[in-house]
Amino acid sequence: MSVNRTDLVAAIAERASLTKAQADAALSAIQDVMVESLAKGEAVKVTGLLSVERVDRAARTGRNPRTGEEIAIPAGYGVKISAGSALKKAVAK
Repeated sequence: MSVNRTDLVAAIAERASLTKAQADAALSAIQDVMVESLAKGEAVKVTGLLSVERVDRAARTGRNPRTGEEIAIPAGYGVKISAGSALKKAVAK
């Protein structure tokens, strides 16, 4: 089972005494801030919950799994997400 965006918005609305529209707007704002910050190379840290940062990926040589042919993979960026202490505790139970 998983929690989708609709479920998350409903839970936030209930716990924070907000309307679903307000909770959805808040969640959208969090998403926008995270995307903009990561695009600028800034890490986003929510103490106890998670840390998200942009990481550099060096250019490398890979292999096409079907043909075995070597291919050049250009340098780029990835995203690293680390769980905070509250998340680690929640899954350790």
